[in-house]
Amino acid sequence: MRRVLALLLLLAVLAPGSAVAKPDPRWVFYTDDKTWYSSPWFGGKHRIMIPFGCTEAPYYSPDPRCEDGHGFHHGIDVAMACGTKLYAARRATVVDPAPLGPAYGTTPLLLRTEKWDLVIGHVRKRYVEPGDAVRRGRLIALASDNGAPDGCHLHFEKRAPSGGLDSATYPKGLLDLEAVVP
Repeated sequence: MRRVLALLLLLAVLAPGSAVAKPDPRWVFYTDDKTWYSSPWFGGKHRIMIPFGCTEAPYYSPDPRCEDGHGFHHGIDVAMACGTKLYAARRATVVDPAPLGPAYGTTPLLLRTEKWDLVIGHVRKRYVEPGDAVRRGRLIALASDNGAPDGCHLHFEKRAPSGGLDSATYPKGLLDLEAVVP
């Protein structure tokens, strides 16, 4: 019986997406949140590196919404190993990401519905193209450090449909983040 339990435990640890990401030495966490999260958008359990809103992270220009000259981060950066699989967690249409600019890397994703746009930055490989309709569970990309000075992670930014940076809102609910034990 012990062998069966040990085998089951080993399989659980080795199952794709079940293990905690191996730390990237370049990761810097600009949050006091030590919670690990899972999401239908990505495999595994991961921590938020830079939360939505005012941040001490040095990449952002001072913003009048923030005290002490801090900048404003329009999304959530989730630390994860390069190559972590990214799945569509909602139905959406892939939109041309060209207007986003270089801050999101060279291969960002832009997903759109009638209710929201989701910008996903620092993607390595995309498995979808503009015009594709995606359904829940479809593999759409891999995480990367593309355009990111602080290691492999994904940037998730919720905007109004066809909205600009000024329409960004807290994306945690759209990501269906669930606190988990690492």
